[in-house]
Parts: sequence; C-alpha cells; structure tokens
Amino acid sequence: MRVTEKGQVTIPKELRDALGIGAGTEIEFERKRDTIVVRKVTGGPTRGRRLAERLHGRGDVGMTTDEIMAMTRGA
Repeated sequence: MRVTEKGQVTIPKELRDALGIGAGTEIEFERKRDTIVVRKVTGGPTRGRRLAERLHGRGDVGMTTDEIMAMTRGA
C-alpha cells in the first residue's frame, strides 16, 4: 500500500467491513512507536462537534444577524 502525494491511504475493504467503517465514519489515529493504530470513534463527540463546542460563546459582535448579513452583502 502506498501513501498518495496528499498523504492519503486506502483502508482495505475487508478491514472497513470488519470494523463497520463507511463514508463519513469518524476514525482516530494513535501512534505507538513505529506503529499507527486506526480506531473507529464510537460514543464520543465528533471532530465537528468538538470544534463547535470550543467556539461556542466566542462571538462578541454587538450586531444582529440581519446587520451582519447586510454588511457582508454590501447592502
């Protein structure tokens, strides 16, 4: 198996099927010396959810949504 120029590899179908990994499945990587462990994420928040939680409450702009939309659209 080779790594592409983008750093991508294909997980063999037999392994994806055995682990129940499909399109959109969250996985994580763990390094153990010279070995990389690939694990299906179960039960915890997804990467997107963790990002959203980290950003939640950080907006401190004193404008309404309509004002922001008007400003970004140049109206």
